[in-house]
Amino acid sequence: MMKLIKNILSVATVCALMFSMVGCLGSDKFAQEVEKEKGAVKLVREIQRGDYDIITTEELKGLQDKKEDMVIIDTMPYEASYKKEHVPGAKQFLFPIPDMIEWDVKETDGKTKEQFIEMLGPDKDKLIVIYCGFVKCTRSHNGAAWAKKLGYTNVKRYPGGIFAWKGAKYPVASVK
Repeated sequence: MMKLIKNILSVATVCALMFSMVGCLGSDKFAQEVEKEKGAVKLVREIQRGDYDIITTEELKGLQDKKEDMVIIDTMPYEASYKKEHVPGAKQFLFPIPDMIEWDVKETDGKTKEQFIEMLGPDKDKLIVIYCGFVKCTRSHNGAAWAKKLGYTNVKRYPGGIFAWKGAKYPVASVK
């Protein structure tokens, strides 16, 4: 009888430990969800402020495969990022990470608003896709918001950026 009670207590102890571990693991998942929510809300609020749309990795790749007429802008630094790897067909135009309320040539690597307009082209309804490195990077927000401020109507931010592009195992381009 004593042996049976010992066995039951051992099993109960193991079960209690397992349930407590599951509880710990579960609470970590809850914390991760809170972080995901913060990121999602931040992205939505940027989109609302900038009045542009978004595009997914698969949607962008699909448009490229269909040879859609569009302008793709990489807003990352030329030497540190764009030169090494970028979405094929993308042009580079640096934007800062903090909100760029007014045009500041120091923040755009010495480039002017007129140079940005020239890069985007004269067709204000043409599809423009603007990206940076990854979802948390706000360079693409600044680029998309400025395209909208300048009167372009079909502006999409690609929030996944080059990290999502590479994560989908799509080919990248570089400058030799």
